[in-house]
Amino acid sequence: MPCLWSLCLRSSISSELVALFWITAIILQSWNMVCNSFFKSNTRPLSSCRRALFSQSFCTKTTSDSTAMDLSGMRKKYKGDEECFEENQLVSLDPIKQFGDWFDQATKCPEIGEPNAMCIATSTKDGRPSARMVLLKGYSNEGFRFFTNYESRKGGELESNPYACLCFYWEPINRQIRIEGNVERIPFQSSCDYFHSRPKSSQIGAVVSRQSTAVPDRNYLRQKNAELEEKYKDTDVPMPDYWGGYIVKPYLIEFWQGQTNRLHDRIVFTRPKNGESVLEEYEHNAEAGWVYQRLSP
Repeated sequence: MPCLWSLCLRSSISSELVALFWITAIILQSWNMVCNSFFKSNTRPLSSCRRALFSQSFCTKTTSDSTAMDLSGMRKKYKGDEECFEENQLVSLDPIKQFGDWFDQATKCPEIGEPNAMCIATSTKDGRPSARMVLLKGYSNEGFRFFTNYESRKGGELESNPYACLCFYWEPINRQIRIEGNVERIPFQSSCDYFHSRPKSSQIGAVVSRQSTAVPDRNYLRQKNAELEEKYKDTDVPMPDYWGGYIVKPYLIEFWQGQTNRLHDRIVFTRPKNGESVLEEYEHNAEAGWVYQRLSP
């Protein structure tokens, strides 16, 4: 620094500026020493655990879309091959009875809160699909029953395109049942009987809600609900004409069980179309007019 000092003197720089220059230089040199000391003591190799945490935090795949998230690493173990679902484990070659067996096991699993919850997919006449969760309210050899608002989106789609797909997924036991069929309204009296078996609050809720129509806010629904509670305080709630049940009459029922190696088990039952009697490759006769086969996962 002697040359700088001489320069400062020759340039007649004030003593205040010279002092400020030296103070700044000392601060910068001290900061540099602190940083070097910190990084030397903190750049040791990461342990395997710390590498894993670092990878999870900073090594996810990203795209230019800030909302994108890579989920390719999310997977879970299912059953082992020793727990596979073989044809000889079917409790019945009648798929309705087989459904009953799996449904009964699901109801006995404490980790499954609503075993009768199912996704129902419908579509418009031109093939635009929609799906939502509803509750199964009964099944028999005839089909699978549920109740809804006939003026809802699904109701409108079922009127114009009377086919649906149901899907049950019971995650704790790694099982899924998929059902395809044509859909019909159940008799009015059957809907009425079920409607009046529901809690009164649910009956009023069905009257309040013109399902899938727009409302100004939740307070609008609260107010209508309070009005109807007062109106029907001492009388029965009449079933609205826009509410009732449907039955899905199946022509396909598939039983799926997950396997860790992704060689999942799929056994599908189908009803042959009218006049069909020749079995396809790997197809077998079942009961009650059904045939079945194993599908590749």
